[in-house]
Amino acid sequence: MRLVEVMDTLRVNCPWDARQTHQSLAPYLLEECYEALEALEGGDESALRDELGDVLLQVVFHARVAAERTDGTGFDIDDVATGIVEKLIRRHPHVFGDVRVSGPEDVKRNWDAIKAAERGGQGGALPAVLGSVPFGQPALSLAAQLQRRAERAGAPAELADLPAGGAAQGPDGSAADGQAPDRSAADGQGPVGVSEIGAALFSLVARARAAGLDPELELRAAARSYRDRVQRWAEEQNGDPA
Repeated sequence: MRLVEVMDTLRVNCPWDARQTHQSLAPYLLEECYEALEALEGGDESALRDELGDVLLQVVFHARVAAERTDGTGFDIDDVATGIVEKLIRRHPHVFGDVRVSGPEDVKRNWDAIKAAERGGQGGALPAVLGSVPFGQPALSLAAQLQRRAERAGAPAELADLPAGGAAQGPDGSAADGQAPDRSAADGQGPVGVSEIGAALFSLVARARAAGLDPELELRAAARSYRDRVQRWAEEQNGDPA
């Protein structure tokens, strides 16, 4: 692939590309994914193509960095591609094997069961299901994914109704009102230091999912609407036509 060849050249000859690490590239991976999402939401097919190219660049860049390791943990872009091909075949036994499914729900159940087995899970036990959820994602999507995984494992829906167990915290971890946050949990199992706002937000995520909505996308839509309203207000203040 020409992109791999170009990346190899940049890694050797460009001072900036040569000094990058997985850690230094991490913010760009997240940024490019969000820019691709923005292009998708805006319906701009040309921009989407460009942004997906930027996402692909991040994949190739990380693979190039990994290929330089000499401790036995290295891999290259071919290893990445081979891994995802094998995973797709393994997790679609109804397409590449003799498993029968009656619809999309069966496909999802099979996927989850195969994934749990791959991770050494105990038949979909709750710790194994939630243990694979990445906490580095935005809070709304994190809450939705945790709830989704727990739901598939059979956890009762009322567990999403979190009790507020502490005051809202400021940036330094102290309570916003100057009081020390309550780190206790009445039943020994509840959340630690969850404010009323945090508990309400988590509950709203559950409500959105119950309504068949993605809370992250809903808030993004609200943010775009707010942006447009502020823009119209600014134009009115400047005497520009609405």
